[in-house]
Amino acid sequence: MSETIFTKVDYNLGGLVESIARGSIGLPDIQRPFVWPNAKIRDLFDSMYKGYPVGYLLFWENGLVPGHKAIGSDTKQLQPNLVIVDGQQRLTSLYAVMKGVSVLRSNYQSERIRIAFNPIDEVFEVTSAAIQRDRSFMPDISRLWSDETNLFQVVDQYLDGLRAVREISNDEIKSIQDAIAKLNALSSFPFTALQLSAGISEEDIGDVFVRINSQGKTLNQADFILTLMSVFWDDGRTALENFCRESRAPSTGAPSSYNHFIEPSPDQMLRVGVGLAFKRARLQHVYSILRGKDLESGEFSEERRDAQFEILKQAQAKVLNVQYWHDFMQCIRQAGYRTRRMISSNNALLYAYAFYLIGRTELHVQEHELRPAIAQWFFMSAITGRYSSSPESTLESDLAMLRDAATGEDFIQKLRHACNISLTTDFWEVTLPNELATSSARSPSLFAFEAALVLLDAPVLFSNFKVSEMLDPALHASHSAVERHHLFPRGYLSSKLGISQTRDTNQIANYTYVEWLDNLKISDQSPAEYVPYLEERFSPDELARMYRFHALPQNWEDLDYSEFLRLRRELMAQVIREGYERLIAGVEVSTEPDEVIPTDLIGGGESDSVEFKATLRINVHTGQRDRRMEDAVLKTLVGFLNTDGGQLFIGVSDEGTPLGIETDGFPDEDAMSLHLVNIVNRSMGANAWAVMHANFDDYEDHRVMVVRCEQSPTPVYLKDGNVERFYVRTGPATTELTGGQMLDYISNRFQQ
Repeated sequence: MSETIFTKVDYNLGGLVESIARGSIGLPDIQRPFVWPNAKIRDLFDSMYKGYPVGYLLFWENGLVPGHKAIGSDTKQLQPNLVIVDGQQRLTSLYAVMKGVSVLRSNYQSERIRIAFNPIDEVFEVTSAAIQRDRSFMPDISRLWSDETNLFQVVDQYLDGLRAVREISNDEIKSIQDAIAKLNALSSFPFTALQLSAGISEEDIGDVFVRINSQGKTLNQADFILTLMSVFWDDGRTALENFCRESRAPSTGAPSSYNHFIEPSPDQMLRVGVGLAFKRARLQHVYSILRGKDLESGEFSEERRDAQFEILKQAQAKVLNVQYWHDFMQCIRQAGYRTRRMISSNNALLYAYAFYLIGRTELHVQEHELRPAIAQWFFMSAITGRYSSSPESTLESDLAMLRDAATGEDFIQKLRHACNISLTTDFWEVTLPNELATSSARSPSLFAFEAALVLLDAPVLFSNFKVSEMLDPALHASHSAVERHHLFPRGYLSSKLGISQTRDTNQIANYTYVEWLDNLKISDQSPAEYVPYLEERFSPDELARMYRFHALPQNWEDLDYSEFLRLRRELMAQVIREGYERLIAGVEVSTEPDEVIPTDLIGGGESDSVEFKATLRINVHTGQRDRRMEDAVLKTLVGFLNTDGGQLFIGVSDEGTPLGIETDGFPDEDAMSLHLVNIVNRSMGANAWAVMHANFDDYEDHRVMVVRCEQSPTPVYLKDGNVERFYVRTGPATTELTGGQMLDYISNRFQQ
């Protein structure tokens, strides 16, 4: 016969309640918010009153010597040597009623559970206003077990109240006394508990729980850790609960965790704290550590447990810091996201918060550098569904990647490198268009498209308002400021084209944002019918800009529906990519105060590390855009990267005369930066930005663009159609190397 991992122990209800009150049994009443409805608690007391069995309890020995004080400022007399694994809701119900204490509901509001008893009919009810007035009921059975009253007082007061409204016979009095005494005797009601030994693993605990629980609930590692917090660090658990409760309603003026993106749960914030404290995502080992268990010897140590909890305390203080929390939310806004509705993955948001805290509090990255890097990371992880499957494993890998970061600069580069290898050309051109082929209203790619419209400062279709303005979460009306509109209305698709399946009519590519009044007017008209009168409001240039941002192909209103969807998906992917590139352009362009270019740097003329270009894209002789101008810039940059680095000045003639950036005709500096990012990404790859930096400086009353290049650790090639070309600097010139020259140079220059 195999050895069991549990012992059977008999209790009575009164003994259980007093053990909980003393603290020898740990009842983590907020391990999960209390979810039992009062009617179920009423039925529990009714079952016990009738002598029915009400199930087993499952306890777990904590592995430490009983009798020690609990950690922190808890009022419990003893450190619990038993933790409740199964039966928490039952014991919470019984303890709350018998002790007359409040419970915390799922909305984080405290509630006192009041159960009424009619000793004449021997029935239980949830106390209501009508029950309160009915003298045949005891409105609150908690008084029976109160230290301030006794059985005789309760019986006498009940009888006095009943006599005030009617006569009572002696037989009724005897029956009432017996019923109340029987109810009072529930303190002796027997319970059987299975006590699991301290040495078994939490996986085995969870397996036992699932096997014996008729409702098929599961316990996860976060549940176990929250249980430990309830037992050993009650203040920490309470702080988590308070933070999460405050996130659900606006504050009246005091700082709070309320925001427009997420209403976190305690276990979610706990995961952020564990990631920050231990750089771990898998909670299995963290649970053992917090129990004070040595993973090699299997022995438990109170000192070890206290030390690990201290690490968690310090991390949680940072996680629940309201200033850090709201500063982080600015990262999400910078990524183009505006409302909770746009967040498809709470994991992506919360894990980004953990990275933000690592960068800010441990590596002391400056906010102007950290915020755009975290914004870029969140955009990437959201659109790729990075944490949608195996989130613990993925986060564990990401934390391991960042664990080696010794400096803030290293930390930022690791984040950006991970973004670059995730958002490849294949992702933008193949994966993303395919992911847009869905009717899912919660698609990450749909929300990324909305975020891109915000980043690009795009207007609402057929409107002078910006998408960013209309998505303001502070605006509330009977109708949303903008509504998702079917470009090919469902009624038209169904009645005219015979397309009625939701998966076809509600394709993401068939949606865009319009003002709700326009949506109302459009109704079920075909695009060919409603587009002309909406277009009358705008100039051709305005329409072209709107159609570009909203990814509408030329003459889209006359296209076959399936062809329209295919073309628009490709254009939507391009718009999302453009929004992301605008975001990373903001990352790369310096936000520091502009530096004045030293006159002698330009005055020294072109050299192996300095070169001038009059423009980025305009041929100064023809006044027209010329691809050769862009190619010349790109060749110079590749040459600097493959040699010893250097600085390219755009807006300066070959002789060193400042011309300014106005000749290129960009509407603003951001647009010029984005254009440079686009052509670099297309021709050199986004990884090049890891060793390049662009900003704008003043030189003799002109604005000049400066691209500073470091020495690249790996070869950089310039794509020319299907050919990759290799350039180096030879004095003040850029030279192409081919064949054996290129191979020899790479072999000597880029040795491991």
